[in-house]
Amino acid sequence: MSAFEDFQLSRRIQQAIDDMGYEEPSPIQASCIPLILEGKDVIGQAQTGTGKTAAFGLPLAEQVSSDHKVQALVLTPTRELAIQVAGEFRKIGKYKRVRTLPIYGGQSIGHQIRTLQQGVQIVIGTPGRVLDHIRRGTLKLNSVRAVVLDEADEMLDMGFIEDIESILSHIPSERQTMLFSATFPEEVRRLASRFLHDPQHVTVNPGEITVPLTDQVYYKVLERNKVDSLCRVVDSEEVQLGMIFCRTKRGVDELVEALLARGYLVDGLHGDLSQTQRDRVMKKFRNGEVELLVATDVAARGIDVENVTHVINYDIPQDPESYVHRIGRTGRAGKRGLAITLVTPREFKLLKQIERETKTKMEGREVPSLADVAERQAEIWRDRLVATIQDGGLGHYRAILGSIVDEYDPIDVACAALKLTTAGELENKDEKDYDFGDTGATPGMVRFFVNIGRGAKIGPADVVRMIAEEAGIPGHAIGKIDIFDRFTFVEIEQESAPFVYEALRQSRFNGARLNMEPAKPRARAHAH
Repeated sequence: MSAFEDFQLSRRIQQAIDDMGYEEPSPIQASCIPLILEGKDVIGQAQTGTGKTAAFGLPLAEQVSSDHKVQALVLTPTRELAIQVAGEFRKIGKYKRVRTLPIYGGQSIGHQIRTLQQGVQIVIGTPGRVLDHIRRGTLKLNSVRAVVLDEADEMLDMGFIEDIESILSHIPSERQTMLFSATFPEEVRRLASRFLHDPQHVTVNPGEITVPLTDQVYYKVLERNKVDSLCRVVDSEEVQLGMIFCRTKRGVDELVEALLARGYLVDGLHGDLSQTQRDRVMKKFRNGEVELLVATDVAARGIDVENVTHVINYDIPQDPESYVHRIGRTGRAGKRGLAITLVTPREFKLLKQIERETKTKMEGREVPSLADVAERQAEIWRDRLVATIQDGGLGHYRAILGSIVDEYDPIDVACAALKLTTAGELENKDEKDYDFGDTGATPGMVRFFVNIGRGAKIGPADVVRMIAEEAGIPGHAIGKIDIFDRFTFVEIEQESAPFVYEALRQSRFNGARLNMEPAKPRARAHAH
């Protein structure tokens, strides 16, 4: 397997890669980066989430020179993607000081013109707005050496073909062209054959992927209490030997820190460790001195530990192959294993994609409440106490307690000792969750205000579908819906409400930014 170092990228770009926590290239990056660095035209077939932005972003950032002319142009179908790609370029070009600018409709054109005048090396934009700048003479493309058509199938579906042709006619024909697309309908093929010269094809094939003896479940968790949710799942599942996967090295370090602070036997594994450190961690894990091993995908390669009972995806994997690699670490040697994935509202679509491509159905479970976990822990402590009494040999302790028992009730003394030992873990603490207060809803429901209404051509069925798909909750958890011209009120069952709120409050509907807030009780007056 290749490493980023093999591409011999400049020190500044390599430093940015290390900062981003990438350890080794994904399949699409490993195939595309060398070809793009050689100057070849490339057709890449890849889904979102395979790391394709860095597949063209790294070589483009590597190749730009320091003059402040536009040297590369990336066309994307939507403003969201333009912003996302520009964000990635900013991270990649941080140390090389590559100047990038996303240009898209809906943002003041004056701001974009001022930035272009100051000099920009890479422009990422939607076809309509790019064309607008070309016509105004504010975007000069005569120094462009590389063009990327990102999500080409989407751009053609949205009717951008003429805009794309028009933009390409303003770019010197001595250029490198890259086209990325998840699917290859006839129109995309035609586009590629007209504008690409002797292109190299790169396909990332999900392949047939199956995992036999592993039960697969997922827990819905909220971003804000993800660590607490993980601890409750670990406590209620009785994980004997578990591997927990995080997306980045930084993520591993932070989670190890948080779990150590909560008293778990845990250690971390990632690409920054020397071979000696790595061996030491693995030895502790094999001997059972460490119950939980937190790792990145790369660091976990080649680990073969027989008795791993649980694999937990703390961060959902970016693609189905990683998912299969991860969960294949359990259920070895004919033993059943359990794969647990924590899913935040924003990742729900990714979970569905993994289910589709691995042809599995994961069972959804509720995160155990604090009360459930406390009950489970209390049982464990009761059993431990009984076992200790039966083992005897308590004479020494009797001597310590002699005088206290005369002054205090022996039951209170025992309780105090238990409290000290468990560091207060068995106390009933309140759940930390959203408190929406009074929203004027039907009892048992939470009422939300949403900033789109009839004007956005939305009906009750659209509201139900949007909420059910985005937040992955059943339709029956959605109650009364009141749609007005410019806004909507919708009621959600109490336990699903935090999940819906986190999934939707910054999402989009038909391109418009969605704003969702708990309703004010007085807003009830609007409803019929």
